[in-house]
Amino acid sequence: MKTAIVVFPGSNREGDAARAIAEITGRDPVMVWHRDSELPKVDLAIVPGGFSYGDYLRCGAIAAHSPVLREVKARAAKGMAVLGICNGFQIITEAGLLPGVLMRNAGLKFVCRNVNLRVETSQSLFTQAYEAGQVLSVPVAHHEGNYYADAATLDRLEQSGRVAFRYCAPDGTLGEAANPNGSARHIAGIFNETKTVLGLMPHPENAIDSLLGSTDGRGLFKGIAEALS
Repeated sequence: MKTAIVVFPGSNREGDAARAIAEITGRDPVMVWHRDSELPKVDLAIVPGGFSYGDYLRCGAIAAHSPVLREVKARAAKGMAVLGICNGFQIITEAGLLPGVLMRNAGLKFVCRNVNLRVETSQSLFTQAYEAGQVLSVPVAHHEGNYYADAATLDRLEQSGRVAFRYCAPDGTLGEAANPNGSARHIAGIFNETKTVLGLMPHPENAIDSLLGSTDGRGLFKGIAEALS
């Protein structure tokens, strides 16, 4: 599996994503600068977390129009897998690869802690190593992670099985107390129509080593590697 990681001014999780890919696949990814207009021939593009362009305007709004994102969009339309994590989720949503927007957290505070995620489907290349209903412990670190879309869009996501993860309690139940940012219907991650693009706010790349408190993120990268190798 060949992987490219897009790097912007202000990215800060590209190294973590690269380590996760290298550890799971045994192959280092290619780092691609935001001003590059070409993307190597790869199976997966990762848009990592951070604060691209200092989060000016809206988070991800400037990065969504960078030269390399135009190429990522074109490749995604042809079936290349794309994973957007945290700021990467904001970027690919601003770029139109996924519906909805990421707004300021409902509590208007930066949230940085482990949260529980419920896997909503195992029927995707990203989640095939998990079981539907499985609860994961994965860290979040964001100020604008409040996913919003209109009711019709949310219904379409639900009906087509495109909700990937939801924030939940340790036993998998849903509730406001377990939702760190006020996200609509407790959504933590969604797919595009073909489930080849995933955007999520939590950081699975920071949940691959027991020294960091959880290895629950390993399944996501294992699933990708098995599907694309």
